[in-house]
Amino acid sequence: MPLATMSGMLNISSAVVPQTDVTYAAFRLAFFETRERIVLAQQVGTMGDACFGYLTEVPFLKQVPPQIQLELLLETWHKHYGAEPTPASLVDESVFYAVCETAARLAEFDPALARRYLKKGPAEQIPRVNRDLRDGLRNLQQSMPSPGDFLLISQFLDMPPDEARELKQEFRLRVAACEEMFDVLTRWNVSPAFWDHGTGLLTAREVAQSAAILGVKRP
Repeated sequence: MPLATMSGMLNISSAVVPQTDVTYAAFRLAFFETRERIVLAQQVGTMGDACFGYLTEVPFLKQVPPQIQLELLLETWHKHYGAEPTPASLVDESVFYAVCETAARLAEFDPALARRYLKKGPAEQIPRVNRDLRDGLRNLQQSMPSPGDFLLISQFLDMPPDEARELKQEFRLRVAACEEMFDVLTRWNVSPAFWDHGTGLLTAREVAQSAAILGVKRP
């Protein structure tokens, strides 16, 4: 069930994330479930206290603002859909893991909603929302040889710097890669680049609607 004839460009360890309709479904379902919850939080006035979205599947990133979660999702998708091979950062690996988890849960427990999210996207072919899609999402996630370093980093949050440094060395975690994960926690405002990163995942109208919801002006 191919989404495109070209191979994916996002590399996780020694594997390339495939460009299939299952990958497309993972990113799209996670995007729209999180976006819909943002709209609800805006309506009831709880965005400032929000702790929801697909990235809550990664303990270290559960406090990332939902609007930044959407921006990170599109940034990772943009790398995946692009024409140049790109090594995945720990943030990219986190996003990939979380979208697969979220989409598999949605396909299993709310298939009607999953069908609605997939219905009007830019892909010519979309997968049927059934057990095969749920299993395909699980298999996609498990097929990537990620060491899961992004799941270990939450241990460093409350540690003294020297102790955290020793633990990073013990687990052979790259300091720069870890710092990028910490930097994500400080982001709040979505950049105008949001407009350019949804190609292949969102229609032009969906990009404009999402930007309006998040208050992102066109660059």
